[in-house]
Amino acid sequence: MSCSRRSLAVLTLLLVAALAAAPAFGSAIIGRDVSRATLSIDDQGQAHVRYRSGGRERYVTAWGAINALAPSTKRAQVKFKFHYGLKGTGVCLPYDGPPLAWVIKACKSRDGSYWALQEWVRLKPNYGGTTGAKELHLSHWSGPLPVLTVYQNWAHKKYRHMFGRLTYDGVGVYGFKATGNGAPLDSYGRNIYVDTFNSRYGKGWHRENSFLTHHRGHTLGDFCYGFFPHFGHPPGKGTKYRATAKGPGVTPDVMWAAGDIGRYRAGVQATQQALERSYGDPKCRT
Repeated sequence: MSCSRRSLAVLTLLLVAALAAAPAFGSAIIGRDVSRATLSIDDQGQAHVRYRSGGRERYVTAWGAINALAPSTKRAQVKFKFHYGLKGTGVCLPYDGPPLAWVIKACKSRDGSYWALQEWVRLKPNYGGTTGAKELHLSHWSGPLPVLTVYQNWAHKKYRHMFGRLTYDGVGVYGFKATGNGAPLDSYGRNIYVDTFNSRYGKGWHRENSFLTHHRGHTLGDFCYGFFPHFGHPPGKGTKYRATAKGPGVTPDVMWAAGDIGRYRAGVQATQQALERSYGDPKCRT
């Protein structure tokens, strides 16, 4: 993505996925705006989730998927099988895996793999949104988590800019088809959801934007974004930022957070520009 104002404004028109209902691919959305969610795993390796929604207690059993496949046009990404309404029992062995973002319950199963429930507001209006449905996500994995790497620098010496990669098992996470507003149309695509804190949108966390990882011409899962004024909205510079992505396949969602990089420094900019350009992504050139 070019970081000129003109090219970024054009691309932003294509990247308003936070206002679109994305297809339900990948790590599972169990429900929205639920409460009292619990998780247990039975001896057959099936997960049993219980929660309350619409004033009722509900149940779902999930099985049949773990981890994620590398992006491919020849086969679909792994996904769970579900039986809604099926009540089951199991255990939740103490979790001893890596730290998780947005986690409300994590379990180790008898085979040594992990299951987790995470809950966060994925879809908010871009450029200042604060509200949306809180989604309950289920994941199942063994081994390392996906990695969301984000760096900061500047565009035109004054606007905040971020760039980075989403990877899993050393391979970029990206899809092959998407709608015109950035919602993935295959089981591999992923958006990065960026929030800004104490910005001109107001106090607290506000959604800045959401955008797809890149895939054309390279296979690294790159992305980049400039905090320019957009369509009459002020620049979203804040005192700190966070970025969240759904994990590929049925792996956990991952989140990055950091304070603002601060005033422009030529030496830091040169280092960050060299790193960004080393990715070889023609869309990302500050």
